Amino acid sequence: MDEVRLMIRDVPEEERPRERMKAYGAEYLSNTELIAILLRTGTRGESALRLADKILQKAGSLRSLLEMELEELKSISGIGEAKAIQIKAGLELGRRLSRGNLLDRITIRSPKDAADYMMDSLRYLHQEHFVSLFLNTKNQIIGQETIFVGTLNSSLVHPREVFREAIRRSSASVLLLHNHPSGDPTPSKEDLDITQRMVESGNLLGIEVLDHLIIGDGSYISLKERGYV
Repeated sequence: MDEVRLMIRDVPEEERPRERMKAYGAEYLSNTELIAILLRTGTRGESALRLADKILQKAGSLRSLLEMELEELKSISGIGEAKAIQIKAGLELGRRLSRGNLLDRITIRSPKDAADYMMDSLRYLHQEHFVSLFLNTKNQIIGQETIFVGTLNSSLVHPREVFREAIRRSSASVLLLHNHPSGDPTPSKEDLDITQRMVESGNLLGIEVLDHLIIGDGSYISLKERGYV
């Protein structure tokens, strides 16, 4: 063990996270060290470790870092487009792996199940995201797709995008969700219009729309419970 520590002290600071990972394994590295490995290099006068630490201090937490846009990352001194993309790609892979493991055992039995599943993914977003969950005959999630990002209106969020994916995945039903960045999940007229169009299209195709949830900041509204589905 002492020989390993001496070796780590002897290498340049920027390479130490990589050496520690080889010596001890990724699970022993700090968040700062893991981000430094994603960055690969620092900048003139600033090591990858110091740059990674600055990024974490700016974000405040890993969850906040995951939600940061590319432009926000690029506003940090020393982070150009390439490094910002490296960080986003690395964090997104981790998020997908985590979500992929959950997909194996998630069954939607109630609106609360769906809200609990998607709450943390949607509640902090600064734009509206319209998401479809695709379910099998046992109401188990077999896939997820972000259909639209931006201000929702019935002309932009088209049923063909939702049901094309549902057909491709051989879905028995779909569950729709979108967030309100204001934090207030109260449905708008556009929300109700979109819901009606999706339900009607699903009926024609034989793919049931189970619900449309609107996600706020720690709260949600089920349009099925409100009688709109």
